[in-house]
Amino acid sequence: MVRRTLEHDRGGPDTLLVTSDTTQTTQAAQVIERVGDLITGKQAVLFDFDGPICRLFYGHPARDIAARLIERIESGEGPAPSRHGWDAADPHSILRAVHDEQPGGDLIAMLEAQVTEEELKATESAYPTPYADRLIQTWNATGVRLAVTTNNSPQAVEKYLAHRRLTYCFRAIHGRTARADHLKPDPECLHRALDSLDTDPSSALMIGDTPADLLAARAAGVDFLGYGRDAHRQERLHAAGADLVVDSLGPVLDLVWQAAQA
Repeated sequence: MVRRTLEHDRGGPDTLLVTSDTTQTTQAAQVIERVGDLITGKQAVLFDFDGPICRLFYGHPARDIAARLIERIESGEGPAPSRHGWDAADPHSILRAVHDEQPGGDLIAMLEAQVTEEELKATESAYPTPYADRLIQTWNATGVRLAVTTNNSPQAVEKYLAHRRLTYCFRAIHGRTARADHLKPDPECLHRALDSLDTDPSSALMIGDTPADLLAARAAGVDFLGYGRDAHRQERLHAAGADLVVDSLGPVLDLVWQAAQA
């Protein structure tokens, strides 16, 4: 299913009002057309990793990783940072908050290395996003330049893509660096990707599943297509201002395939 703004409620979320099968089908077709317009002519596509390509933490939960980070911080000998800005379920928020308080220190370096190790382990039980592999392969085959722009470790991305035999499809992987302040919503990794692909922002599209992805795309001047695998993630994107959100990459694959046959 795809979701769109109703004509009588342009200020609300991009949501289907289900009144009949015919109405729903008509509305869905209209949104698919809008998605087609959005992706037509794009020379480059920037994929977020965890979400649009796979569920990285499917078998190795992010909440557990965050708990281990907190335990390590609290057991350390140095001054412990405050918990301001921490999300106990999000390791990246902890990295960002610690970096803000103690930039360039031993603690942030140690924590970043631990998160990288955890993400590498997580790739072993990551769950592929439905249709993602075929979409990536099809887009690459049409000559569209692909890159990954993610808050995850580039090493973890490389390991997963190699396992799925998708490495050849991507011209660049731009992930987390030692500068945790450059995590999305900062657009730094998108700027790196656009430079490496030699692509103007107006000719690129980002596919992401979080408000941070949306904000980073906006800041970089790149069009955005939201992917939300469930209602919670869809509404979170809508609340952040996403114009188009799909709950499956299947229709996007169909559009890319149809364009390739034209």
